[in-house]
Parts: sequence; C-alpha cells; structure tokens
Amino acid sequence: MLLEENDNDSSKDAKEVNAVELDIESPSVLLMELNSGKILYEKDADTPRRPASVTKLMTMLLAFEKIDSEQVSLEDVITVSEHAASMGGSQVYLESGEKQSVEDILKCMIVSSANDAATAMAEYIGGSEPTFIDMMNQRAAELGMTNSHFENACGLEAEGHLMSARDVAILSRELLLNHPSVTNYTTIWMDSITHHTARGDSEFGLANTNKFLKKYEGANGLKTGYTSAAGFSMSATAVRNGTTLIAVVMGSKTKDIRYKDAATLLDYGFSSCTPYTDDKVLDGNNHIKISDGVKNKIAVNARGPFNCVVTGNDTSGITKKLVVLKEEAPIKKGDVVAKVKYYDNGNDIGSVDIIAAEAVDKLKYKNVLDKMFKKYINIYD
Repeated sequence: MLLEENDNDSSKDAKEVNAVELDIESPSVLLMELNSGKILYEKDADTPRRPASVTKLMTMLLAFEKIDSEQVSLEDVITVSEHAASMGGSQVYLESGEKQSVEDILKCMIVSSANDAATAMAEYIGGSEPTFIDMMNQRAAELGMTNSHFENACGLEAEGHLMSARDVAILSRELLLNHPSVTNYTTIWMDSITHHTARGDSEFGLANTNKFLKKYEGANGLKTGYTSAAGFSMSATAVRNGTTLIAVVMGSKTKDIRYKDAATLLDYGFSSCTPYTDDKVLDGNNHIKISDGVKNKIAVNARGPFNCVVTGNDTSGITKKLVVLKEEAPIKKGDVVAKVKYYDNGNDIGSVDIIAAEAVDKLKYKNVLDKMFKKYINIYD
C-alpha cells in the first residue's frame, strides 16, 4: 500500500555491504547490480589505481553516445593519423593514412584492446586526442567518478592517469544501461578486419582479450586491462536469470587471480541476492493534491519502475511511501513533484521520481471571480 508523507523522513541508510567475508586477493574490488546500482561487496574501492586498458571503457562510452545519437555512423570512415598509428602496447598495427570504418575500429578497440584503434577513435570523435581527453574527464565528472583522471584514450602508462574500482563500476553501468548494444562487440570471441594500405589489402585476425567469457557462465563483458605497473584489472559483467552483475577487479598480481576474484564476486552476487521490481510505483493513484492552483489536484506519472536487489530471497519486508516535494501551484509539466521511497525492513533502499504530467497555473483573483460567477449562473440556470 502506498502511504503519503511529507519530506521529513530520517530512516536508516541501508548499506548492507560485505555482510560476509570473501576470499579476495586483489587489492581493490567492487560488485554492483546493474539496474539498481546497489553495491553488494567492496574492498578498497575508492583508491585511485592505474587502470591500463580498462580506460577504454570511457572511450567506448563516448563513442557509443555519438553513435546512438546518430552523430556518428558505424559506416563512417576513419583515416588513421600518424599519432594513432604510433601507439605501442596492444595494437592491430594500423598504418598512417589507413582507412577503416567506425565499426571495425570499434571491434579492434573492444575485442583486441588495440591502443592504436582507441586513439584513432578518440581523434575522430574529438578532432584531436587532447580534446577527446577533455571530453573524457568532463564525462567522468558528470557521472560522479570522483577518483578518476584521464591522460590518454587507451590506457598506456601516464602520470596521473588513474581510476578507482567504484568509478569503473559507475562507468560500466552507464555503458550497459544506456548502450546495451556494446555487448554485441564485447562478446565477439574471434573476428577479423582487412587492412587497406598503400601495399594493398591484408586480413588481420582479432581475438578477444577477455578470456573470462569462456570461463564463466553468463559472462558478456566488459573490458580487461594489464600493464606491468598496473597489474591485471577488469570489469567483468555477467547475466543470469535476468540479473546483471558488474564485478570490478583492480591490481591483481596475476591473470588467474583476476579471473578467480571476479568469479568469486559474481558467484556471491548470484547466489545471495534476489532482484526486486515494482512496475506499479503509484499503485494506480495518478493524481496528487495541490493548493493555490486553478485545479486542486495534478496528474502525475512515475519516471520509471523501481529496481533493486535484496540480500537473501525474502522481499516481504519491502514497503513504500509517497513523499510530496511540491504541493503549491504554479507547477510546470515535467516538474518533479514527489518521490516514492522504498524501504526494506525500515532501511532506505531507493526511490523513484514522480513527474507532473500536466501544468497547473497559480490561482489568481480573476480565477476566483470566474469560479464564483459560474456557480452563480449554475444556481439560477
């Protein structure tokens, strides 16, 4: 049942994190449920660390934002610069002046973790890599990635180029929630591109650097990273029974430890947590009373369904309350006028914004006279 109250609730904040101790060797990890963003486990998740090629998650996000907004097409042609072709480390050996489609550059960057491809993509989207780096840092700030800073688009070692496990999870969630087609690329096991150079055409094979795809049931991404200074890191994502989890592992000593810790986190999440969805946030009560308006109530809609996960499989303790934030006219269509807050046995577990579905003007003296006149006419009609 949906109860109504003013916005003066002071319930406990539910942070049931690390209810159990897991056998984790990596220095920084974090486990998050995708839809709710709930953190299920963390260890030293806010320490900035060298991310290596996990950096490419931000390059991927900015690329997909341009693609999905139709500012960039998968068929667009990228001309590789001398700078992009000069990138060392993991690469697909693009040559200066070589032309590749946006989609093939995406494959090289995501599947083979190619630094030359990531830099070519950055230059195409930003006009130059320095401009693109500014875009990366601006987007990180917008997402609340408070312990991250980028110095390049691919993850090669650079002073001050850092990310925290929490920030990697935030970035991974943004990418998966708003650009789910990314998994069409992160799940490619093997593929190939054709190099188009002055010497002619030649085929080049692509193999996925994320071997976790074959090691863990339901794995579908997302990005690995390694340098000798950074160690082994990854954002591992997996789906089971409609639930998607994000396991971030940073700074592992070996590749095996990285995969083991990711599997341990995901196993814990899938075995101990139950997803909960409420599609009827307002329970059919699509109006809220208001004052000082030409109408005494306003039509409203929920911004979306409520999603969360609970520890264990008992959801009977989940309750909700309507909290009115704005009850005096004037109110514009689209204003947030209330929120529905959810609790699990008294602990705050999230909320959904309630949006005005119409505009209601403030009641003026003329409106009062009009109402009185209409009543008078009705009486003597």
